[in-house]
Amino acid sequence: MARQQPPPWVHTAFLFCLLSLSGAIEIPMDLSQPPTITKQSVKEHIVDPRDNILIECEAKGNPAPSFHWTRNSRFFNIAKDPRVSMRRRSGTLVIDFRSGGRPEEYEGEYQCFARNKFGTALSNRIRLQVSKSPLWPKENLDPVVVQEGAPLTLQCNPPPGLPSPVIFWMSSSMEPITQDKRVSQGHNGDLYFSNVMLQDMQTDYSCNARFHFTHTIQQKNPFNLKVLTNHPYNDSSLRNHPDMYSARGVAERTPSFMYPQGTASSQMVLRGMDLLLECIASGVPTPDIAWYKKGGDLPSDKAKFENFNKALRITNVSEEDSGEYFCLASNKMGSIRHTISVRVKAAPYWLDEPKNLILAPGEDGRLVCRANGNPKPTVQWMVNGEPLQSAPPNPNREVAGDTIIFRDTQISSRAVYQCNTSNEHGYLLANAFVSVLDVPPRMLSPRNQLIRVILYNRTRLDCPFFGSPIPTLRWFKNGQGSNLDGGNYHVYENGSLEIKMIRKEDQGIYTCVATNILGKAENQVRLEVKDPTRIYRMPEDQVAKRGTTVQLECRVKHDPSLKLTVYWLKDDEPLYVGNRMKKEEDSLTIFGVAERDQGSYTCVASTELDQDLAKAYLTVLADQATPTNRLAALPKGRPDRPRDLELTDLAERSVRLTWIPGDDNNSPITDYVVQFEEDQFQPGVWHDHSKFPGSVNSAILQLSPYVNYQFRVIAINEVGSSHPSLPSERYRTSGAPPESNPSDVKGEGTRKNNMEITWTPMNATSAFGPNLRYIVKWRRRETRETWNNVTVWGSRYVVGQTPVYVPYEIRVQAENDFGKGPEPDTVIGYSGEDLPSAPRRFRVRQPNLETINLEWDHPEHPNGILIGYTLKYVAFNGTKVGKQIVENFSPNQTKFTMQRADPVSRYRFSLSARTQVGSGEAVTEESPAPPNEAYTNNQADIATQGWFIGLMCAVALLVLTLLIVCFIKRSRGGKYPVREKKDVPLGPEDPKEEDGSFDYSDEDNKPLQGSQTSLDGTIKQQESDDSLVDYGEGGEGQFNEDGSFIGQYTVKKDKEETEGNESSEATSPVNAIYSLA
Repeated sequence: MARQQPPPWVHTAFLFCLLSLSGAIEIPMDLSQPPTITKQSVKEHIVDPRDNILIECEAKGNPAPSFHWTRNSRFFNIAKDPRVSMRRRSGTLVIDFRSGGRPEEYEGEYQCFARNKFGTALSNRIRLQVSKSPLWPKENLDPVVVQEGAPLTLQCNPPPGLPSPVIFWMSSSMEPITQDKRVSQGHNGDLYFSNVMLQDMQTDYSCNARFHFTHTIQQKNPFNLKVLTNHPYNDSSLRNHPDMYSARGVAERTPSFMYPQGTASSQMVLRGMDLLLECIASGVPTPDIAWYKKGGDLPSDKAKFENFNKALRITNVSEEDSGEYFCLASNKMGSIRHTISVRVKAAPYWLDEPKNLILAPGEDGRLVCRANGNPKPTVQWMVNGEPLQSAPPNPNREVAGDTIIFRDTQISSRAVYQCNTSNEHGYLLANAFVSVLDVPPRMLSPRNQLIRVILYNRTRLDCPFFGSPIPTLRWFKNGQGSNLDGGNYHVYENGSLEIKMIRKEDQGIYTCVATNILGKAENQVRLEVKDPTRIYRMPEDQVAKRGTTVQLECRVKHDPSLKLTVYWLKDDEPLYVGNRMKKEEDSLTIFGVAERDQGSYTCVASTELDQDLAKAYLTVLADQATPTNRLAALPKGRPDRPRDLELTDLAERSVRLTWIPGDDNNSPITDYVVQFEEDQFQPGVWHDHSKFPGSVNSAILQLSPYVNYQFRVIAINEVGSSHPSLPSERYRTSGAPPESNPSDVKGEGTRKNNMEITWTPMNATSAFGPNLRYIVKWRRRETRETWNNVTVWGSRYVVGQTPVYVPYEIRVQAENDFGKGPEPDTVIGYSGEDLPSAPRRFRVRQPNLETINLEWDHPEHPNGILIGYTLKYVAFNGTKVGKQIVENFSPNQTKFTMQRADPVSRYRFSLSARTQVGSGEAVTEESPAPPNEAYTNNQADIATQGWFIGLMCAVALLVLTLLIVCFIKRSRGGKYPVREKKDVPLGPEDPKEEDGSFDYSDEDNKPLQGSQTSLDGTIKQQESDDSLVDYGEGGEGQFNEDGSFIGQYTVKKDKEETEGNESSEATSPVNAIYSLA
């Protein structure tokens, strides 16, 4: 298991600042400006003769520039040559051969001139050459006769091409020649045999040249070898003989150099190019080659060995690489050396390239052109393509060697200046214009950009601007505070603001303000800080038997606002997930492991801003059920312990640990586990440090600051683990400030008036120094309180006298005697909880006789995290009370529907909220009374009382008496004329009146007017209804002889007029009877 560093291209937060931080400020294209060359062909321009020739030259300017060319320093008249044309709005030349012509006729040196009214810019001098791929000369090669064991060189001598062809050797049947340290190709294309063997006759040897532009391969006639030998039989078994040469009767010889010859040579190389040194030696046995530099070491970062150590390549050569190098060729017969003296020369290279000069009228400025080289280059100034000496005099301009000084510049000073610096190895040409402008500041980038960056990364915010005079630029954060520069910030000349290490508090809106004497302009950039992508559970190295199932874990933590992609590599190549594999979000499973599955597996977790890598190695053990040799049948055991641990290459943060493996006891060692112990925090406790394949017995171990390490090694095979090795000597690393802070920071109340802040303490490998302690800070959230802080040596701190359940911002920062750790993250904690207040707006509703609905709102003061509600309720009916029932609800539930056990009983409810402390104040409500409850209660409770029975008997007697009286009156009565009792005559529309009298009829079976029907079917008299007496005449004549009632249709006015006389009748027994009925 190993975590790998992501490649540099992963952190895309820098994509917005790819502009050169020190480059010249660009003039916006809507402003007048001299020409600037933007594109041109390379100085050595080689073209394919089969294609049209293209010589590029493009430029910008305002107004748009015009173009012309010179060829071999003379004006090139394009209009006179029908094959030559210039692209529109460009200076690029196109030479067309479709209608004939020879490309070689156009070879020469070309230069492009771009001109507008403010000046002229020049391209490089472009040397045009046509590619050549000449044919190999015809030749007849005799067989090469050579004695076995003698050296041999087969010369290639390819025809000269442009560019030089690529050389390789093959047989005439196009089979490649196998090369090794005995037989190899030199840089010059020749094939060298350090000693010839009989098997070299089995093929022929043909030199091949591949030409780049024509994409053709030309083959030389093959060489045939005839090897003279003292042992005519080519016995293949002798090839692996420990003394193959003597077995074949070949005399052994000391080494001698085939190339270069002699004991010394010299070589010149240009600065910035690759230096290639080569030594090819003959001898029997084949010599080994080693390389050294006199007076120093080879540059390990630039040197690499090629061609079986016969060549040494040093890339990007500098003056420090000059000196004497020697190669040592050795075999068991002796050794020889060859010394190569290396001289490094240099074509001109820039020390200070001239840059465009933008001035306001009356300002001073300078153009500087400084270059170096070996030999020292000369400097020549030109203006608008002409030597400065022949230009019109300018009193505001002064030339001082490699510098031109301008004083009190005016509009007339605008021009393009060229600096040409050259020596015998090459030249450099640079254009730089002088522009005189009066422009207020302006911003050149889009407004209100959004930049996202990963926490703890270095980043830069870009703010391109322009103005003349050149404005001063300042940065501000969140529209307030002082200018951002210094400390964690750095402002570059082009306006970019660098933040050296991004923290959470760096998130916000940054404003850049450009100011000059003509005004100011500003722009804003919004910076968002994202959490890094981290693989917190990495895949582990595993050893698996063939046919089993293996699972490689890869669990990732990333910023939730970024899209995460997880994929796997096998042996650093994209893994194809076939039918035997299953890729899940956090793992890779391989079913039926096969030998081809062995290798390294890398989990790559990436977002659009960053990525993290973790690698593990899978070792597949072959099926060993059937022993294939005598050793396989021997009993297997755990390996013996490693021994002789040694620490070397001691560095500040690393050390090399080397050990000698113990016996594997007939089962190959698959892994080594390196453990460490430190004597400060947990003395005597061993921790796993790293794991390595069984083929390794030396490894570089990465170390943490201020740890007194000692190491031991455990070997692992299929049977099990060895005993640990004896410990190594101790090695203490130097101290440093902590690079991390404690994890798992929490703030929780243990009482209602406190908050306990806890964290996981850092271990020995993260302390980084003595006296590790923690700076604990806290303050109430969303207030402007100052931070409270205290230094703690343990892993907890209790804050007292806190309000009940209030959020706090908490920070815990590590500190040792070397300094403080990084700025910690802010964690939200809460003080202690208390009992909650009662739920609000407790409502009991009864939509029907079967259910009761309860609703409530959360408590006004929860005083903590609500964990639920408790409802207690009991049924009651009069004095009868049922069994109490308890219901518990989740904290999000605010409704409950209860099924009634019967339609008669009522319910009493008690509801309270709960926190971890307990249940709070309860609120109590009762269910509403159901319909007919009064009647039902009277039946259930009153009907059995003695006084009620007596009252009912008296009422019955009274009713009986009244009925008798009514019967007597009825027997006396007849029909009463209605009109005698009314002031208003009845209308003819009354169907009941024919003879002036009215008989009461019950034909419609309807209740009397003004009465209402109760739920039980009885007729109840409303308070506004008239009694029966109201319709009679003082108690006489209320019924007809046949019992018909006539008072209903007596005009109400009669009642009102006689109300005083009849008021005593309102409480008559008749009214009482009808009220009860």
